[in-house]
Amino acid sequence: MSAKVDLYRLYLVTDDKQDLVTLKNVVKEAVAGGVTMVQVREKQRDIRCFIEIALAVKAVLKGSGIPLIINDRVDVALAIDADGVHLGQSDMPAGIARRLLGKDKLLGLSIENEQQLIEAESLPVDYLGLSAIFATPTKTDIKKEWGISGLANAVAQSSFPIVAIGGINDTNLEAVIATDVAGVALVSAICDAKSPQDAARRFRTLMRR
Repeated sequence: MSAKVDLYRLYLVTDDKQDLVTLKNVVKEAVAGGVTMVQVREKQRDIRCFIEIALAVKAVLKGSGIPLIINDRVDVALAIDADGVHLGQSDMPAGIARRLLGKDKLLGLSIENEQQLIEAESLPVDYLGLSAIFATPTKTDIKKEWGISGLANAVAQSSFPIVAIGGINDTNLEAVIATDVAGVALVSAICDAKSPQDAARRFRTLMRR
């Protein structure tokens, strides 16, 4: 497994319902627990707040070597010089995003069905986020629940590293990892944990088995 693929192993996605103090603490603890990448997701507030939050998380990550990814917004990523962007299907087209970001930034794309998985093969992205593996209260607009068999088929079919997201927890992580997926993305399993550090460490330990 390449060093770049290792980046996706335990991917924290922030909870945009948390206040900034809580969010910064979650990221700090999760990093101490072993997360390998952090995505700032902000669906609720305006772009000024998004930039403020992203800069705060960037400061927390400084010196850690852990990439900071911005959800949806290429302009925010460029404004704060983040390490990359994760796009949804209704966001800026991947080709345009790549041209704006340059070749050295990470670019991820959410995949919600088999047709999108096929079409992604020709796109200038680095990894795919397969959503949602299981139903989850974090994402209410699920197009498809892939399940373990769907995830395994996608991993076998795609030439890109795949990150699994949606409803992943201690009870199903082993089955998810058994598909040879490149990594898992977690929101509530870490953000809502009593100790995000302990939660992240537990997931890393389970993934090493």
